[in-house]
Amino acid sequence: MKLATLKDGSRDGLLVVVSRDLSQAQHASRIAARLQTALDDWDFFAPQLEDLYQTLNEGRARHAFAFDPKQAMAPLPRAYQWADGSSYVNHIELVRKARGAEMPPSFWTDPLMYQGGSDDLLGPHDDVVCPSEEHGIDFEAEVAVVTGDVLIGSKPREIAQQIRLLMLVNDVSLRNLIPAELAKGFGFFQSKPATAFSPVAITPDELGDAWRDAKVHRPLAVHWNGAKVGEPNAGDDMTFSFTDLIAHVAKTRNVRAGSIIGSGTVSNLDRSRGYCCIAEKRSLEMIEHGAARTSFMKYGDRVRIEMFDVAGQSIFGAIEQIIAPLPRVSEIA
Repeated sequence: MKLATLKDGSRDGLLVVVSRDLSQAQHASRIAARLQTALDDWDFFAPQLEDLYQTLNEGRARHAFAFDPKQAMAPLPRAYQWADGSSYVNHIELVRKARGAEMPPSFWTDPLMYQGGSDDLLGPHDDVVCPSEEHGIDFEAEVAVVTGDVLIGSKPREIAQQIRLLMLVNDVSLRNLIPAELAKGFGFFQSKPATAFSPVAITPDELGDAWRDAKVHRPLAVHWNGAKVGEPNAGDDMTFSFTDLIAHVAKTRNVRAGSIIGSGTVSNLDRSRGYCCIAEKRSLEMIEHGAARTSFMKYGDRVRIEMFDVAGQSIFGAIEQIIAPLPRVSEIA
């Protein structure tokens, strides 16, 4: 099943079911007007949404209309929780090596995670608005899951059935703000602006055998200003599965329905597959040349993040964003 939230002038938008090929949509308001409503009582609402999804795919939906991803908000435009892990430990090891820092052995057994802002999540075609190019603007292509209720202390094997949906992510980083924030010893804040998500969220069964071991085993294609810069496989070299990450969050507290848990920047040991964030490219340059040669993003730059099935069909639709400055006061007025 594929679900999206369309703009309607409100904060939370309107829930729609989207066809498997992403061409058609059908309003789901007679079942649940908002995605969070469906997540709060998934066992009741999901079968009804699934029936509508099948009707849409079979061409029998009475009020189907063309799906326009540019009208999509984030599937959850605001969420109760957005927590991002760093499950590709080879990426952490590489970045630390580039700055001459040793990596603690515990990083291989205990996930890194930060809690991001979830009150303002971006749609797939919303601009990435940044106050200054000097902040070191970087994209980060990831995969994320949306959970049902997970009880405190749940183990990975108990969590799999509580993974409701999957999405793609652009977890933007302002790299030049990160060192000073981390030096305070209290984590990211200003260096992590609003995060963007794919046009649709999908149930795990949509991936077929590409969803196994709580990982997504498909390449994640990233284009920067029209040039492909990376296509690593999201399932390869993922040290911590999504059930591992959720168990980490649930170690000392309940995780409530509608929580979003990210994988961290997708990264493969096979560097020929390219990169999903500029920081990784710069780290490789520092190791090889002693200095980074690739600049961070500038105003007007465009990033596109997308995943395809074996037949070449887009699975989630594309995140496609432009880097933009803060609007002038006159533009806001």
